[in-house]
Amino acid sequence: MGRISISCLLPASWHFSISPVGCPRILNTTLRQILVIGILAAAVSLLYYSLVVIRNKYGRAYRDKRFHRYLARVTDTEATDTNNPNLNYGIVVDCGSSGSRIFVYCWPRHNGNPHDLLDIKQMRDKTRKPVVMKIKPGISEFASSPEKVSDYISPLLSFAAEHVPRAKHKETPLYILCTAGMRILPESQQKAILEDLLTDIPVHFDFLFSDSHAEVISGKQEGVYAWIGINFVLGRFEHTDDEDEAIVEVHVPGSENKEAIFRKRTVGILDMGGVSTQIAYEVPKTVSFASSQQEEVAKNLLAEFNLGCDAHQTEHVYRVYVATFLGFGGNAARQRYEESLFTSTVLKNRLLGKQTGMSSDLPYLDPCLPLDAQDEIQQNGQVMYLRGTGDFNLCREIIQPFMNKTNETQTSLNGVYQPAVHFQNSEFYGFSEFYYCTEDVLRMGGDYNAAKFMKAAKDYCATKWSVLRERFDRGLYASHADLHRLKYQCFKSAWMYEVFHSGFSFPVSYNNLKTALQVYDKEVQWTLGAILYRTRFLPLRDIQQENFRGSHSHWRSFSFVYNHYLFFVCFLIVLLSILLYLLRLRRIHRRMLRNGSSSSLWIEEGPTAGQPRGTNLH
Repeated sequence: MGRISISCLLPASWHFSISPVGCPRILNTTLRQILVIGILAAAVSLLYYSLVVIRNKYGRAYRDKRFHRYLARVTDTEATDTNNPNLNYGIVVDCGSSGSRIFVYCWPRHNGNPHDLLDIKQMRDKTRKPVVMKIKPGISEFASSPEKVSDYISPLLSFAAEHVPRAKHKETPLYILCTAGMRILPESQQKAILEDLLTDIPVHFDFLFSDSHAEVISGKQEGVYAWIGINFVLGRFEHTDDEDEAIVEVHVPGSENKEAIFRKRTVGILDMGGVSTQIAYEVPKTVSFASSQQEEVAKNLLAEFNLGCDAHQTEHVYRVYVATFLGFGGNAARQRYEESLFTSTVLKNRLLGKQTGMSSDLPYLDPCLPLDAQDEIQQNGQVMYLRGTGDFNLCREIIQPFMNKTNETQTSLNGVYQPAVHFQNSEFYGFSEFYYCTEDVLRMGGDYNAAKFMKAAKDYCATKWSVLRERFDRGLYASHADLHRLKYQCFKSAWMYEVFHSGFSFPVSYNNLKTALQVYDKEVQWTLGAILYRTRFLPLRDIQQENFRGSHSHWRSFSFVYNHYLFFVCFLIVLLSILLYLLRLRRIHRRMLRNGSSSSLWIEEGPTAGQPRGTNLH
């Protein structure tokens, strides 16, 4: 009987045979086929499993990166680990008109990707509260006594010094940036205040503080910083290949001869405060001007800057339009409206011999107040009485001239130049009054819809004041809404609507405006954008230091996924080679067995055939 032998270049003890006894030949062949197929199936399954695991792992990582900024709203509320030696810190002091606030930020070591900004977050203390402190009055109050400024700001710096680890002080940049209050001071007084800061602060604190770290910033700079901060929190500066992400074609400034690039679409911001209104948005394509005068004006409104860590790389160059309109805030607009109303009514009374508005029995009928709401205007010792009629459309008509629009093309409020907005591929966030007008009373903050907003505003204006007061007493409005909001909601709704649609020329069909108070549950300050912009070259320093540490450091930055692919491809090749080698050895072994059997048969049969019959060899 023959035997099935399995043999290869392995230790002798691994050579074994399977007897066919009790094992039919057909089953024997099937067993070999099953063995070969099983090995192949195992190899393919292992490779497939590995590829699936890698794809899930890195695919999930990529998806997580898309929502990194969203998820960060949870992790950002955790206390900062001041024992982490890899954390860096930065300090920004916002010296405003009514007071000064200090913000402490922190960030881990840069990830080594030159496309990414530093992952800057606001520092939080052990109780998870943001490290922020405010003092009053504003720094401009010390214009006549600049030698006292250092003592004024010292409590803020001491507060920051207590939270930033002592070992990190010398490498922690400190920026003191002054805004509105300081802008109106004469340049000599500004210089005296800054000089005192630059002289005294290094004596008492060892933060990284140079001459360029203390300055009075313009409204344009403040707007750019706000725009950077919002887009950073929303993750709009991250690179993506995701088809679901909105992208925009950009003609990078200074590279007109090069091809356009495609990158994430940034968001524009609209901010209507009490005194002023500001708009800021990216202008992705080269702009044209209707006249040379318009071009001169545009130079003061367009800001071009590079957010990349390498000044020679232009893929992170942004062109942003920033315009601030004093007198166009909600409260300032109401004041302008009342002044105009008072002047025109007094003039008409004189011409027509009437007493409209001069007594409570004969009030001026104001369409911008809720129905039957009463109000007073006091000017020059005189009082003018108002009673609301709640006519939203008439209110809009009356306030339209306050937009100061001109017939010149590409202009907005006050006839100021405004580059075209690509309404079909743009997104805006509305803050402050844009949010209060839509949410506090109307309860429709978030995604803005012009038709729904207009209907809700009309209904509110036409509602009797007594009914509105009853709803207020029942707590049906936002918790921070007060009677002042209720009384002037009708006017401010009309003002916001006109500024957005008539002033900035957004069509009523525009549906990419989101009104918000916070982004990802936190208030985004312009100071975040300021420190992002001013630390933009730090990643390049970290990258250069990392590269200097070893000539093979580039291998560490090579994507780990490709190493996995390479490993499993090699594994499969080796496995298949072994299998083919085993099969070849088996064929050789079978050939040797057949040759051996023929020789044995010839030796056994050859002499017998030549022997005479009946011959006895014994």
